[in-house]
Amino acid sequence: MIWSKRSILFPSVSADTRILWLLRIASGMAAGLVLLILFFLFAESLPLLWKVQTGRFITDTSWHPVEGAYNLAPMLSGTLYAAGGALFLATPLGIASALFVAYYASPRLGGIYLRLVELLAGIPSVVYGFWGLTTLVPLINELHPPGASLLAGILVLTLMILPTIALTAHAALRALPVEYLHSAAALGMSRWGIIRGVVLPAARMGITAGIILAAGRAIGETMAVLMVTGNVVQYASTVYDPIRTLAANIALEMPYALGDHRAALFVTGLALMLLVIALWSAAARIGRN
Repeated sequence: MIWSKRSILFPSVSADTRILWLLRIASGMAAGLVLLILFFLFAESLPLLWKVQTGRFITDTSWHPVEGAYNLAPMLSGTLYAAGGALFLATPLGIASALFVAYYASPRLGGIYLRLVELLAGIPSVVYGFWGLTTLVPLINELHPPGASLLAGILVLTLMILPTIALTAHAALRALPVEYLHSAAALGMSRWGIIRGVVLPAARMGITAGIILAAGRAIGETMAVLMVTGNVVQYASTVYDPIRTLAANIALEMPYALGDHRAALFVTGLALMLLVIALWSAAARIGRN
């Protein structure tokens, strides 16, 4: 058989084309599912949105859908406080864990540490919530009653999203070309100088992606947060105050909600979805800069 020069250089052009189309179809299906979810939430929310001005979901006196009060602002603030506090704690810890495994620990120690982090990632959220309810909440109650609080939610969420940040950051660090490290070392840079000046800037996109994934999980987490935050619809003036998040609100009230009450819970889900989309948009803009 005689092989042409083109067949040697490009042996599987047709296969590459098929794979490209399969990837396009898969990405289109993923985008379509997101649009379908948004359409479903909007369609179920529409009966209430026709009756109630959008501003009332922020300005109403309280959250009592049966009585015609639909204030989501306290739960929105509780969601942002809990997720933001968890990200504030988990982001430096996760990046530090990835740096330790990649550049400081011995291969054996780093492997053991990485397996433990992966184990944390596989623990069900209800187990985190049960641990927080039986161990963390009583400890906080001794410090400042009532125990079930924003602080408990932040600490539980920190444990839950820490593995996501650590594992994605470690993957981003390992994906860097080794030539970057060798070139920096040849210039006489210290280990921390290489990490700060070369590794972290080069791995920024991968680390940012991990933080975004962790933020999405923190915002949408339901069961663990429901079990440890007290589920009181109010603004938190301190970290010791009970709160209720948007996701917990849906889980608590959907089993018995009817009519406008049910539609108000779909508005809650729509707000949660739009919040995650806004997060992704902001992160994409930051990544381009």
